[in-house]
Amino acid sequence: MKREKFIRPFCVANGKHFRLKDHDPADTRGLKSQEDAAELLAQGIAQMAELQDKLYAQDRWALLVMFQAMDAAGKDSAIKHVMSGVNPQGCEVYGFKPPSEEELDHDFLWRASKVLPRRGHIGIFNRSYYEEVLIVRVHDELLQRERLPNPLMTKHVWKERFEDIGNFERYLTRNGIVIRKFFLNVSKEEQKKRFIERLKEPEKNWKLSPADVAERERWDDYMAVYEEMIAHTATEHAPWYVVPADNKWFTHAVVAEAIVDTLEQLKLDYPEVDAAQKKALKAAMRRLQHERK
Repeated sequence: MKREKFIRPFCVANGKHFRLKDHDPADTRGLKSQEDAAELLAQGIAQMAELQDKLYAQDRWALLVMFQAMDAAGKDSAIKHVMSGVNPQGCEVYGFKPPSEEELDHDFLWRASKVLPRRGHIGIFNRSYYEEVLIVRVHDELLQRERLPNPLMTKHVWKERFEDIGNFERYLTRNGIVIRKFFLNVSKEEQKKRFIERLKEPEKNWKLSPADVAERERWDDYMAVYEEMIAHTATEHAPWYVVPADNKWFTHAVVAEAIVDTLEQLKLDYPEVDAAQKKALKAAMRRLQHERK
């Protein structure tokens, strides 16, 4: 199966006509077998490990991967499985919880700016600054906690935040941080099934809170703000991948393929050694070969 054919339907690089109803959470693009998906994932993990090694050695580019989704859509699972082969030395994962008092005293992009990946590294955001146009929009009382000056609390605040995010991502791109964003598109029915599984299995009880269930009452509100978010922030340089999430085995395969495809586009390679360095290395080799035992 060709990678381009596999991932292209899920990539939204221009959100002008984006509609969430056009994306089926149970879609598997004809891939019916979990075994086939596991084989694709294994291939992707192996390729990613090789490409990450070159990314780290070249020390020019950085990759920022973001996951957004409703609860139980599989963000943690995707990170765990897809990134299982990368070198921890060159990869950092950050989970974004409700902002602290210190974070609320800064602009909404501040806490994300502090943990951007260094050159040669992969940074993974489990949730991100996009929460500021998602949960904060659904629960507008959270916006009041951010203590913005009253003249700035206008009906244009969400449009302005989309613009600020777009400018921020363009700035990062121009500085060598490649951005890929994944919305794990789970259905309401599948989320309910996963919630019930968590309730039935004691070792999974910790994953669920009453608040998670209560948020289901705002499902339509969340779908509306997700749709508008993607429509306003999907670009060629920072696209959204709207990944079907009802089948985790398929989700993992898609995410892995998208990351590998992104890294391959960078034409990564190991740094070349110049003539002076080669001469010094040859001298070092001779020295080692003639070293007394």
